Amino acid sequence: MTHQQETLLIVDDEAGIRRLLRQKLSGEGYQCKEASNSEQILNTLETDSIALVILDIRMPGRSGIELLPQIKSGYPDTSVIMATAVNEINTAVQCLKQGADDYICKPFNLEELSLAVKRALEKRHLLLEIREYQQYLEERIEEQTGQLRKLFLSAIEALVSALEAKDEYTGGHSRRVTDIALAIGNELGLSARDMENLRWGSLLHDIGKVAADPAIQNKPGKLTREEYEHIMTHVPVGVEIVRPLVNEQITQMIEHHHDHYNGGGLHQLIVGDDIPLGARILAIADAFDAMISDRPYRSAMSMTQIVEEIKRCAGTQFDPIVVAAFLNTVGLTNTEAQSPENGAPGTHL
Repeated sequence: MTHQQETLLIVDDEAGIRRLLRQKLSGEGYQCKEASNSEQILNTLETDSIALVILDIRMPGRSGIELLPQIKSGYPDTSVIMATAVNEINTAVQCLKQGADDYICKPFNLEELSLAVKRALEKRHLLLEIREYQQYLEERIEEQTGQLRKLFLSAIEALVSALEAKDEYTGGHSRRVTDIALAIGNELGLSARDMENLRWGSLLHDIGKVAADPAIQNKPGKLTREEYEHIMTHVPVGVEIVRPLVNEQITQMIEHHHDHYNGGGLHQLIVGDDIPLGARILAIADAFDAMISDRPYRSAMSMTQIVEEIKRCAGTQFDPIVVAAFLNTVGLTNTEAQSPENGAPGTHL
């Protein structure tokens, strides 16, 4: 697009001055519109693509000085040249400090006017090209950063799989938890973005166990309080591992996936619906896979036992709404999910 095809808005309360400027600038190929007051100016800016406004400093009602900040704020891509009387130069300079691109003096020298318009439009084009190039660079950087992040996350996912493969009890745990969590998320109608975050949160939820003592993880008997505290350090360790690579939603999911809905979890700070939804989903998926798998301290539970245990813990360890969604994913009724039996919730690692 050439400068001459752009639309200018000529603002002055005197029709003769508007006509004079329009004749000059139209003769140079510009499309010209006119306005005599602030209402007409704002209406035109809202409905038309205006490249440049020639704005009279003094008008009845709201002056050009008062309108300038509103124009620059609402239409930052529109250039503004202030039209001023000779004795208002200081005011015009102040307008430049507030975002005006130039000023011209009355009575007008039409050749100086033409040059001022040309300069302002050239500056506008340059700024638009710079911004477009910056956006292009930012998009490329974001794209490359996203690719690197995926590579890192894939590497961590491979590490999790390798670690789980060495343990006969937890082999494939993270992938199974992911499948369960995604089924629950789908039942709850999560968005595509939330489902992607849930996928990564599920895959990486136990990454912190790289720092846990294998002897304690595989202990055949009940854990002591100190041993349980040690195992639970996998939560903050995992958060610190993934924090540089993932968004806050995934980080919080990992951080809170052992929180109990009623606040009864270890060192828990938030309760109920303040726990991120992804963490509440992950809590059930994690517990389900733990119960359905053989562990050093017990054999796998039956599906009936698991369902009854999850129902029992609805409202205490688990969010009742998420419990209901889980029961739907496994094809069971959820009538008991909203009314859990009394009793202390279980802890399912």
